[in-house]
Amino acid sequence: MINVMQPTLGQEELDAIKNVFESNWIGKGGLVADFEKMYAEHLGSTPNRVLSTNCCSEGLFSSMFLCDVKPGDEVIVPTISFVGAGNAVCANGSRLVLCDVDPRTLNARAEDIEKVITPKTKAILLLHFGGVPCDMDTIMPLAKNYGLKVIEDCAAGVCSQYKGHALGTDGDMAMWSFDAMKILVSGDGAILHFKDPELRERADKWLYFGLEAKSGYENSVSQKWWEFDISAYGHRAIMNNVTAAMAIEQFKKLPVFMEKREAVHNAYNEGLKDLEWMELPTPLEEGTKSSFYFYHIQLKNGKRDELARYLRERDVYTTYRYFPLHRVPYYGISGNFSGADYAADHTLCLPMHQSLTSNEVQMIIDMIREFGNKYC
Repeated sequence: MINVMQPTLGQEELDAIKNVFESNWIGKGGLVADFEKMYAEHLGSTPNRVLSTNCCSEGLFSSMFLCDVKPGDEVIVPTISFVGAGNAVCANGSRLVLCDVDPRTLNARAEDIEKVITPKTKAILLLHFGGVPCDMDTIMPLAKNYGLKVIEDCAAGVCSQYKGHALGTDGDMAMWSFDAMKILVSGDGAILHFKDPELRERADKWLYFGLEAKSGYENSVSQKWWEFDISAYGHRAIMNNVTAAMAIEQFKKLPVFMEKREAVHNAYNEGLKDLEWMELPTPLEEGTKSSFYFYHIQLKNGKRDELARYLRERDVYTTYRYFPLHRVPYYGISGNFSGADYAADHTLCLPMHQSLTSNEVQMIIDMIREFGNKYC
C-alpha cells in the first residue's frame, strides 16, 4: 500500500535515542532546550517566545487558558479544521462559532470570519490548511479592529512562510505538530510560539502543573528544593529528551524533506494539468511558501469517492482532510457553509511524503488518468 502520509526515519534517530538512554536522563532536559532554540531560530524568532509541549492538541486546549478565553466567550473556528480545535473550545465551556472557507484553498478568509463576529467574540482559532497560509494581511487588521486574539494552528506548516516570514509569527499564539504523520516527526511533540514573551512564561508554568518554581534538579534557588507553590491548575504537558533527540535529527533533514516533497508536488502538477475533470491546488501568492503537506485535487464530476475506491483497490491510499465540524452531529451546529460543503464533497488528498519514489508518483498519475479514461 502506498500511504497518503508516512514518516522518514533512519539510523541517525536511533543513535540519538541510544545516547539519551545511555545518559540515564530520558525526561525533559538539555536536548529539549536545544530543540526549542533551534526552532526559534528557524522561525526567525527568539527563545523567549518559543516553548515545547507534548502534542499540538495540547497547544490547542491550552490556548484557551493562555489567551484568557472564558466560559461563554465565543471563539471563531473555520468549519474545516482538526477536531481538536472544536473540542478545545467546547471543553473550555466557550461557544464554538464556525465560519465558512474558500472552496478551493480550504482556508478561512477575512470576509468569512467577519460574518460571524459578535460582541461576545473573544478569539479566532485559525487553521492554515495543509500548512498553506491564510491571507494574514486581511485577517490581522480585522482581528485588531475587533480586539480579538488570533491563535494560529500551523500543525502542518513546519517550513511555511507568509510574505517572507515564518507562518505562525503574526498571531498571539501558534503551534506546530511533530506527530507520527507530520513532516518532522518525534513520535509526538509540538512547538508553541507567543507574540508576547510574558505569555510564554505563563505557558511554561501552565504546562508544568502551574508550578511557580521548578522542583528537584532544576531548582537551584530554594534551600528546600522539594517545596513549591502553584499559580494555576496547570497540566503536565512537556517534551522529553527522547522525543527531542528524534526532533533534532529530523530538523537537520528538513531541507532534503522539503526538496523531495516539492518535487512530488510539481510532478503531480505536471502529470495531471491537462485533465479537465479535476482542479489542481491553487498556486501560492508571491512571497508565500508551503510545506507541501497535502496535495489535494478537486473533482468536478462528482466522482471523488469512486476515484478514492479505484485507487485503494490498487493499493494507493487517499483521504480527505478535514471533515467539516458543522457535519459532526455532537457539536450541534448548522448553517450555510457552501464553500466548506463544496470542498468536503469534491476534494481528495493524494499520497504526499518525502519517501515517495518517482516511479510511485508516476504510477499514481497513471492510475488517475486511467480512471478518467474509463469513467470520466
